Amino acid sequence: MKDFSKYSAIIIGAGDATGSAITKKFASHGYKVCPVRRPGSIDKVNALAKEINESGGWAKGYGVDARDEEAVINFFKDVEENIAPIDVVIFNPGANVFFPIEDTTARVFRKVWEMAAFGGFLSGREAAKYMKKRNSGSIFFTGATASLRGSSGFSAFASAKFALRALSQSMARELGPEGIHVSHFIIDGAIDTAFIKENFPDRYALKEKDGILSPEKIADSYWFVHSQHRSAWTHELDLRPYMETF
Repeated sequence: MKDFSKYSAIIIGAGDATGSAITKKFASHGYKVCPVRRPGSIDKVNALAKEINESGGWAKGYGVDARDEEAVINFFKDVEENIAPIDVVIFNPGANVFFPIEDTTARVFRKVWEMAAFGGFLSGREAAKYMKKRNSGSIFFTGATASLRGSSGFSAFASAKFALRALSQSMARELGPEGIHVSHFIIDGAIDTAFIKENFPDRYALKEKDGILSPEKIADSYWFVHSQHRSAWTHELDLRPYMETF
């Protein structure tokens, strides 16, 4: 059985809900976890790392702009050489914004694409460089409802998420024969977060009926897919509450 304590897991977009839950899940199985948020959120990611370390796990937080090629290259190099060989990379930034088409500036469209698609490309490329040396590893991308359909007011977000899904499909076909498991997760529905609680109280009330997604249960699915035998890999998984329309 693989000794996970000898490897690192990178979680890019280790936010307060899903990203944190995924980070804790992989840490609980022994991985040296490296949660990442933008440089301005380094205090939050350090707090997450501290919580994991105090509970007996191993974690080091990083502040990295996932859109900055040089920063991403240097970050992956640091983890691979100074922490542990990279075995898992999960790309999980949000980038969900609502803008009517006339209000969608070039800057907004470009920024959302950089966060959700270009950042995924940079992270996936750097992960592949190291994983191919060992012919093993998992690269997971977090998608959304917008990965499948573009809703009104979400032209920038849907365009970026469509691109991220295409990236995942292409990488899965290219890297699968190299022993690298690439998968795309479609998170379709409201998640149990402070944002949903504060801005959509009626929707949040469905939590009592398991009508919104639990971050911890999402994390369980990421671990399940990571644990699969390569003869039966999942390349795309959609997760939604039983009462969600689709």
